[in-house]
Amino acid sequence: MDAAAVAASLMPSWSAVLVLFSYLGYLAGAGAVLPGKLVPGAVLPDSSRLHYRCNGLLSLLLLLVLSTLGVYMGWMSPTVIADRGIELLSATFIFSVIVTFLLYYSGLRSHHKSSSLKPHVSGNFIQDWWLGVQLNPHFMGVDLKFFFVRAGMMAWLFINLSLFAKSYLAGSANLSVILYQFFCAWYIVDYFVHEEFMTSTWDIIAERLGFMLVFGDLVFIPFTFTIQGWWLLRNKVELSLLAAVVNCFIFVIGYLVFRGANKQKHVFKKNPKALIWGKPPKLVGGKLLVSGYWGIARHCNYLGDILLALSFSLPCGTSSVIPYFYPTYLFILLIWRERRDEARCSEKYKEIWVEYCKLVPWRIFPYVY
Repeated sequence: MDAAAVAASLMPSWSAVLVLFSYLGYLAGAGAVLPGKLVPGAVLPDSSRLHYRCNGLLSLLLLLVLSTLGVYMGWMSPTVIADRGIELLSATFIFSVIVTFLLYYSGLRSHHKSSSLKPHVSGNFIQDWWLGVQLNPHFMGVDLKFFFVRAGMMAWLFINLSLFAKSYLAGSANLSVILYQFFCAWYIVDYFVHEEFMTSTWDIIAERLGFMLVFGDLVFIPFTFTIQGWWLLRNKVELSLLAAVVNCFIFVIGYLVFRGANKQKHVFKKNPKALIWGKPPKLVGGKLLVSGYWGIARHCNYLGDILLALSFSLPCGTSSVIPYFYPTYLFILLIWRERRDEARCSEKYKEIWVEYCKLVPWRIFPYVY
């Protein structure tokens, strides 16, 4: 594709806008009417707590059924997303910018005193626009932060499925493509199976909703985490049996560590007396968990996440660094986040944190870092 064609595609077409708003409209409607477990969120500083309807898996399955029906009936092409990738990226980016300006100005005018809607204004426009003004803004009853995370994760899967359809129709869906698609699909579907775990993450509990999160959820996750799929669409990679086995091993280990650590953290927050690996949990200062994965490294879930990201890129081979953008970015992000988390925890828990660090000396990588 030449520069002129790229420049032209950066201008979103009406069809791309229609796809985007149809998708977001479906998610809003499905999230409101489909049944799902009502999960209480973390207790906020004013002692209030939000409740989240975790029906993401049902919303995903229904959308898959509707999309399959649409393809079967000839109402839509299975490659509609892959064919309009840059247009959809542009439309979603513009939408994210507009939404964050609306969030900023509506937050400034808010007179709410609750922790969820109370405005936090530093006076620095860039900082407030980037980080957000309100913790949990709503629109027509929809919790926007939870909604955008769901939209980004689900879009990741549907972009991949459209890319797979394009590969299949071109006759290039080989082992590399199948492994990449399977690993990502497993990870995303598993996310929705355990969607309630998201309610106890730092992003939901403490981060305000600004450009950083909106762009990250709606643009960065679906359009950069699929770089490997775009790469495999244009580059044929033949994996050896040994390489495929090693790739599967890394994925399984990463998944077990990532899911296991996050599940232990979530269960502990809900029930501090729940058994971990068949034993009562061991605590430092009655607050910090040092059992299970959390006794191996202070951020063991980050290790699992990095291994998973690596497994998504390994099917692309080693001929280019481009498919390794995701694990590289994630590694840098998690090291930065780990440093930020450590500083906050040190300030919050003081001597308890010092004792905890002595018992669990490794930050992310046991015996390495």
